[in-house]
Amino acid sequence: MSILDNRPALKAEIDRVAEVAGYLWQKGWAERNGGNITVNISEFADDEMRALPAIAGPFETGKKLPHLAGCWFYCKGTGKRMRDLARYPMANGSIIRISEDCAHYEIVADSAVAPTSELPSHLAVHDYLLAKGSPYRASLHTHPIELVALTHSRKWLQKDAATRMLWSMIPETKAFCPRGLGMVPYMLPSSVELADATISAIDEDYDVVMWEKHGVFAVDVDVMDAFDQVDVLNKAAQIYMAAKSMGFEPEGMSDAQMKEMSKAFNLPK
Repeated sequence: MSILDNRPALKAEIDRVAEVAGYLWQKGWAERNGGNITVNISEFADDEMRALPAIAGPFETGKKLPHLAGCWFYCKGTGKRMRDLARYPMANGSIIRISEDCAHYEIVADSAVAPTSELPSHLAVHDYLLAKGSPYRASLHTHPIELVALTHSRKWLQKDAATRMLWSMIPETKAFCPRGLGMVPYMLPSSVELADATISAIDEDYDVVMWEKHGVFAVDVDVMDAFDQVDVLNKAAQIYMAAKSMGFEPEGMSDAQMKEMSKAFNLPK
């Protein structure tokens, strides 16, 4: 038996996570066990689910998360591969429940798969989103090749330098990632400092945050929308690099053209 049985809405949500995990692997953005996905599935928790006993835990969340009491999350498992999650999401991830003390979680289903080692940072972001009243319920971390490559140049680490360039490569980038790309300098993976810096960048009104020489962290209403933002940004980086490989600096859209787009499509920036 699976917790997904007879719960079509919950199953559809987990299937969406599995679909995105497959895309990440196919694109070469999820080597070995690279990357993480955490989705707030609290809206799908029914009374029968809430009464289920834990199969493992409680475990500490790392810090008190006052807005997550009683929340439910699907999390990729630590050491698990995206390519495997795409085929068997409940064998390579787990459903967890946050305790009422806001400082612990329990694994409820389907197997005692330990969540990602980056769970504390993911949960901290979700706590921030709920506190802010954001509709965003999904967080995605992955390693898009061309975007990571950009961060090996000081030029693109300056505030909004990469955003301006990426927006200018093709109109869809500004249209579908209208808040641009936040930048976080290199910090130890899975660290509290990295989590705090990511939250600070999101608080500056970015939905996608670049971790220098590491990867991106994206948030959105669901995991597919988070993936789409990263996909669009990375396509822009590919266009830039394709032009450079042909021996010229791409001209890009002008400021006037991008301002016209913002006005026409009522974009936030």
